[in-house]
Amino acid sequence: MKRQVKVGIVDTMFARVDMAAFAIDEINRKFPGTKIVRSTVPGVKDLAAGCVILDKKERCDVYLALGMVGREPIDTQCGHEASIGIQMAKMKLGKHIVEVFVHEFEGKDDKDLYSIFEDRTRKHAVNAVLLASNPAELSKFAGMGKRQGRADAGPLFQG
Repeated sequence: MKRQVKVGIVDTMFARVDMAAFAIDEINRKFPGTKIVRSTVPGVKDLAAGCVILDKKERCDVYLALGMVGREPIDTQCGHEASIGIQMAKMKLGKHIVEVFVHEFEGKDDKDLYSIFEDRTRKHAVNAVLLASNPAELSKFAGMGKRQGRADAGPLFQG
């Protein structure tokens, strides 16, 4: 019998889109029976602590840290600091925390930005479940130029 995977989703109030809703929908559609636990924090610099605190309560197999980084230079710096915090939390927990950040400057306009939010979040939600349930499945895609947020870049072939 296959063990049920438990995914912790930590998202932020600062994001301009409900990223967790995309992740939850994708996981429920592609991996029915997966247990999902959600916690929301104010902003990206709170994501690492949010994952550690959620782990103390829920002991999830893998975490998704979902957040938006604003368009100003100070926001980019804060996003970098948040990323370092997430790396530290991964080491502390000994578990994957899939960092899913969307930088506000990535979108050409609001519609494009929305599509980046959705695509990146859905693809990383799948990645997170596979990391916890069947990591060998990801090896099939090694070197294939997979992207989250935009169309795949595709592999480079030497010939």
